[in-house]
Amino acid sequence: MQEYKTRPSMKKTNSNLITLNVVFVVCLIVANVVTAKVIDTGLSISGTPILIPGAALTYAMTFLCTDIIGEIWGKEEANKAVWRGFFAQMIALLLILLTQFLPPYNEEMQHSYEMLLGQTPMFVLGSLVAYLCSQKWDVWIFHKVRDIFCADPEFRWIWNNISTFTSQIIDTAIYISIAFGLGLGWFFQDGGIKLTLCMILGQYLLKAGLAVLDTPFFYLFTRKK
Repeated sequence: MQEYKTRPSMKKTNSNLITLNVVFVVCLIVANVVTAKVIDTGLSISGTPILIPGAALTYAMTFLCTDIIGEIWGKEEANKAVWRGFFAQMIALLLILLTQFLPPYNEEMQHSYEMLLGQTPMFVLGSLVAYLCSQKWDVWIFHKVRDIFCADPEFRWIWNNISTFTSQIIDTAIYISIAFGLGLGWFFQDGGIKLTLCMILGQYLLKAGLAVLDTPFFYLFTRKK
């Protein structure tokens, strides 16, 4: 079957590519900042609450960005975006740490800063490991499935959702285990392992739901003319 050569609705310009990369990086950095807030879903499994980190909503948008880049600009540009995001997170971490250890004028403000961003190093470590594993997998499986269907635009929802669903499993399991299981010590607390597993489940279900909801946006930006 011959690959379709129609043009996407989003123009293949440097300006649009830069915009997607900027949105991608901003979402990554914001996710690392807000992840310390644990959100109570109000749901539970056998009495154990299902919790999700604050980063879940923001981070889910990053997969949409790389999928759009991969669909329009190709696998190489999608991989470049992944590496740009990695180095951007490293720079953000260094700047946050530098600011934290500079002498404070107000001790109360310093305490508030550390309460908000003090856990960032462990969260970023978990994020970076999960990020590289899941995003590289996302790009690879996206194009692997896309090639199977010869990029027939009728089946875009298949490679878009398969790549996102599977990469979110990798990302969620690794990130929650490192950031909360090890970073906050949940693995070593009574009932902590069950709480960690419930958070993994809760975050994955949220991300899976968001992946379904972002499919129309993927179609909107990549629809063929």
